[in-house]
Amino acid sequence: MPALAISKGVAISPRKVSVVAALVRGRSVADALVILNHTPRRSAIAVKKTILSASANADRNHGYKPGTLNITEISVTPGPRSKRFRPVSRGRAHRYMHRSSHIRVVVDGQKRETKVKPPVNKTSDAKKSEGDK
Repeated sequence: MPALAISKGVAISPRKVSVVAALVRGRSVADALVILNHTPRRSAIAVKKTILSASANADRNHGYKPGTLNITEISVTPGPRSKRFRPVSRGRAHRYMHRSSHIRVVVDGQKRETKVKPPVNKTSDAKKSEGDK
């Protein structure tokens, strides 16, 4: 099961964020972080934070090896828009919108091998409790 991270309500237009997301789509997490560190756009910071969150989720919650993670899916969808008015000449008002974005990143890689714990011997525990009585 791949790991997922979603950043909601990022205060940048979806068109601006999707340009940066297209740069890192399908790459490894390490390559994507290098590309985003050298991308001179404000939306690169938001995409980078979401990728770091997805890789941390994969490492801690899903047991993936951090060095093997690849971005399998990255999508940008429009979030809520704040509608505002700007006063113009002759007492009129022009409408404009502050757009926001939702960024969704899915990463996948190799699973870390789990350590097998020895089974608990319940009979020895039962004998100890009987001996105490």
